Amino acid sequence: MTAVLAALLALCVFPGLLFAAAGGLAAEFVDRKLHARMQNRVGPPWFQPLADFVKLLSKEELIPGQADRFVFRAMPILALAAATTALFCIPLFGPRAISRFEGDALVVLYLLTLPTLSFFLGGWASTSPYASIGSMRSLTQLFAYEVPLLMVLMAPGLLAGSWSLSGMALFFQAHALLALSNLPGLCVALVALLGKLEKVPFDLAEAETEIVAGTFTEYSGRRLAFFRLAVDVEAVVAASLLASVFLPWGLSLPLAATVPLYLFKVLAVLFVLALLRTILARLRLEQMLEFCWKWLAPAAMLQLLISVLLAGGLSR
Repeated sequence: MTAVLAALLALCVFPGLLFAAAGGLAAEFVDRKLHARMQNRVGPPWFQPLADFVKLLSKEELIPGQADRFVFRAMPILALAAATTALFCIPLFGPRAISRFEGDALVVLYLLTLPTLSFFLGGWASTSPYASIGSMRSLTQLFAYEVPLLMVLMAPGLLAGSWSLSGMALFFQAHALLALSNLPGLCVALVALLGKLEKVPFDLAEAETEIVAGTFTEYSGRRLAFFRLAVDVEAVVAASLLASVFLPWGLSLPLAATVPLYLFKVLAVLFVLALLRTILARLRLEQMLEFCWKWLAPAAMLQLLISVLLAGGLSR
């Protein structure tokens, strides 16, 4: 019975849905507030993301007559569930995640891909021309940023000799200076993360001046609220992932120190994302593809080469 209660607590509270939702809404507020202040605006109050979420829950839900109703309704739930589940395998307040096994890094990357696929399927199922265009753009972007992101997130695994995020964290606790070799990969990951979260300059899938709201054009009410919450949760999960892989210092400290340190790392990632989307302009789709394959992919390959050479030196 105790084990069942502990599992339910982890699933529903920490690091489950409640923690993920609260963290996602807080991340949205931080992003919007920083973006506004960088543009010399006031920005929203702290409760605005929660107020928007509650307001959407109270709105009427409309489904296009020609839409695939099952897929249309299921995709927001799938996106939110996938992003929340990824948190279980990420070391948050220590070097060991709640759910850890060899290969969990690949599982986390897979789970963080599911929201993008859900955006595509949900928009395509709505049969709206605007949503269909946004869905195709979202899927096309996936092939541009996913490969560089995968390579730079696997480079620390090559160096640590483990495909587990907890294994990587434990390795870099013992070899703290070697974590500095992953900083070029952090730069690549931050840029690729803009594409994964579909933020400027990679917000082509939801370009309001061109295709209304893109993938989410036909969504309303609680389904739109779940989609927006899934995006927020994905942002805080991805920031936690980057903090765990590329900024692993201090995870062995007492809990009273690791919690504020974790929050500082996540806020630092969110600050950089807000800065980049403030100073950059939206790219066209072909420009985004060219940039990812011409610059991000070679930079990610360089990070892999650095890790291979260092791993070879350690094995001697």
